[in-house]
Amino acid sequence: MPDVRFDSAQGRWVIAAAVLGSGVAFLDGTVVNTALPAISKGLQAGLAGQQWVITGYLLTLGSLLVVGGSLGDLYGRRRLFNLGLLGFAVTSILCGLAPHLSVLIAARVLQGVSAAALVPGSLAMLAAVFHPDDRARAIGSWTGLATVSTAVGPFLGGWLIDTVSWRWVFLINPPVALLAIAIAGKHVPETKAATDVAIDAVGALTLSLGLAGVVYALIEGPATHWSGRSVAAVTIGVVLVVGFGVVEARSSTPMVPLTMFASRRFAGANAVTFVVWGAMGAVFFLLAIHLQTDLGYSALEAGASVLPVTFLMLGFAARSGALAQRIGPRMQMSVGPLVVAGAFALLVRVQPGRSYTTAVLPGVTLLGVGLVITVAPLTATVLGAVADERAGVGSAINNAVARVASLMAIAVLPALAGIAGSGRRSIGAGFGRAMAICSALAVAGALIAFATIRNVGGGRTAAGE
Repeated sequence: MPDVRFDSAQGRWVIAAAVLGSGVAFLDGTVVNTALPAISKGLQAGLAGQQWVITGYLLTLGSLLVVGGSLGDLYGRRRLFNLGLLGFAVTSILCGLAPHLSVLIAARVLQGVSAAALVPGSLAMLAAVFHPDDRARAIGSWTGLATVSTAVGPFLGGWLIDTVSWRWVFLINPPVALLAIAIAGKHVPETKAATDVAIDAVGALTLSLGLAGVVYALIEGPATHWSGRSVAAVTIGVVLVVGFGVVEARSSTPMVPLTMFASRRFAGANAVTFVVWGAMGAVFFLLAIHLQTDLGYSALEAGASVLPVTFLMLGFAARSGALAQRIGPRMQMSVGPLVVAGAFALLVRVQPGRSYTTAVLPGVTLLGVGLVITVAPLTATVLGAVADERAGVGSAINNAVARVASLMAIAVLPALAGIAGSGRRSIGAGFGRAMAICSALAVAGALIAFATIRNVGGGRTAAGE
């Protein structure tokens, strides 16, 4: 029975380890967005090259997260968390020292493998060690503090890029990772699944190769006018992604147990995650480039532009989680994505000649409000829909859905908005079209939540749905 209490000294140390560990991965996912224009200049990368710097990381992270969660359930969540942190530190050094774009992309792919071990472990540790009465508060605090690292990332990265070099956005990771390892080793109890957990290597390989083929085609296809190689890649990729579903349905030890999606709340929460977090990934990717290449912001100014999200998540995420525990998650999960949609609609106005206070600030402030409302209830709903011994897999599936959604959105949206092209570095007028598409995706997330999430007495999510 998990018994660590939220207000205890050990509880605070457990949250600190989880926040530092997941935060270094989340920070890396956002700070690199701010560094893309500098990387583009330093390594001669066009828009397609910048896409690969992000999607190479998301590709392995998204496709291997569930394997990482399963390994944590089997061998120990703290153990995999620490191994992932160590690997992340090493691959961050490789990224920071990369002499060519191809080397950087390869190192980012390996960095995603390491992140796939540590990210699910951070949240699974909270679910496994905290007392059930304190779990929502712990998740809310983790959500707020981890999101702070995500939002602070562009600000910190911008300062490093402007004053030192883009390489330091990677080289700051190792000290933080080592600190998290030390805290976890001393204060976090080891937990495992009560029953044996099998590892589905065939499923992981099928999904990884399938996503790689689809993403390659979506990024390179528009630039090559859909050459035979791009068509072949997308065909093979789609076949493998479909094959992944067949493999999982027939496997006695699936990587993604499809029976978990029989729960309406689990399936619904993951569907909301897919559309909303897909839109979020594309927005942060495009906004960081647009502000610097089209509006003339420095890297520091571009990073500082999203600070309202940081302040709002830090101040109110834990309270949002506590509110969801009292009244149930349905209202927040339905309203939050609508607020996010409004924020994306406001960002349509971010165009050359517009000031920060009239164009950027309203959108990012409203985005922070929407995330406060949405994130903690959504995360708690996902974990509440699975048994404690499957916390690692449940967390990993939801994280994988978020990463794959961002991966697909970053690969697809530039083409849909008319800004694709291997040699292109700016966003131009296509930015507004991309924000409109992202707004529509967030509205879809609200409708999905309203249709699939139910509450019963006491504010709990309906069990068995």
